[in-house]
Amino acid sequence: MADNSVSDDAMADDLTPPTRTGLRRRRAAERLPVRLLGDPVLREKAAPIAADAFDDELRHLVDDMFVTMDAEEGAGLAAPQVGISKRVFVVDARRDGGGKESRFALVNPRVVEVSDEIDAGPEGCLSIPGVSDVVRRPAQVTMEGHDVDGNPVRVTGSGLLGRALLHELDHLDGILFVDHLSPLKRRMLLKKYRKLQEE
Repeated sequence: MADNSVSDDAMADDLTPPTRTGLRRRRAAERLPVRLLGDPVLREKAAPIAADAFDDELRHLVDDMFVTMDAEEGAGLAAPQVGISKRVFVVDARRDGGGKESRFALVNPRVVEVSDEIDAGPEGCLSIPGVSDVVRRPAQVTMEGHDVDGNPVRVTGSGLLGRALLHELDHLDGILFVDHLSPLKRRMLLKKYRKLQEE
């Protein structure tokens, strides 16, 4: 199994040395290793981002998360999936017909409203690659949180966006999509996953 650890220094020294003008350039975003099922960070309740932590370090983390999500061809990615137990996730539901407003980061998200209607749809997870199953979730959800600059954000989503919002929020609470399956379905899916990991 690959070593998916991230050193504490991964976020350090985010800026290049000062240039002749005295200005610093931002470092390029990079792809981070995705933590896989079995890593304890995936089962932790993530810590909130403090009011004084809406800074360059958070922006760099979010940039790295977007790069990682895109490289893995995901619709969302939560910080615990890259080994950072903080309450932040990114989503990209543009392939479901949404515009650029369907790609964003949400910090310290919380659900403020869900619909009574239930939608059953397929879900997979970058931390449990190669397997998916049908998960029942509210058809629409409204969340509030903050953007990376600390500005209040309210977002309502249905379809892929709604599903991604709820899936990523689960990650921040140590819940995986397999936890929404029946015990029998979960055992079958995890057996298939383990077999894929052995290949």
